[in-house]
Amino acid sequence: MSLPCRYAAQCCARQLRSAPIRASSSLLQQQRMTRRYNSTEAAAAANPKISAIVDQISQLTLLETADLVASLKSRLNIPDLPVGGFAAAPAAAPAAAPAEEEEAAPAAAEKTLFTVKLQSFDAASKPKVIKEVKNLLGLSLVDSKKFVESAPKLMKESVPKDEAEKIVATMKELGALVVME
Repeated sequence: MSLPCRYAAQCCARQLRSAPIRASSSLLQQQRMTRRYNSTEAAAAANPKISAIVDQISQLTLLETADLVASLKSRLNIPDLPVGGFAAAPAAAPAAAPAEEEEAAPAAAEKTLFTVKLQSFDAASKPKVIKEVKNLLGLSLVDSKKFVESAPKLMKESVPKDEAEKIVATMKELGALVVME
């Protein structure tokens, strides 16, 4: 087959393939919209109280909606979640009796999680401190250099006591002043 004939055949095949798809895709879109419309209509008809609330909320401005969300959070005791959502939220503790809460109060006074902060470092040991910060925080060499030079700076948050003590000891050996808070 010559080149112009092959090109013409490919163009015809492309047109034949695309023609039925357009018709079927528009039909599918109509069916989806009908299904969506029917499902929301059925849900609204099932509970008129909900549909009235949805209608009222849809008429609110953005600021009014933000106030509504804040009010609902405070009234329903819903905590602000981090961006990670439920996966990052800590598990809820079971409710305890009042007598058990009094006994747990002294145990809660003992701190288990600490914040490690780089206060300062010796100028002679700067390269060693930069390398250790790079290893601890997983930063690039340039970022860890900027991090060390901007001391005092927070290194890690919510670190267990034993790990925080290791970090402080390691950095102290290198000539840096690190504080556990």
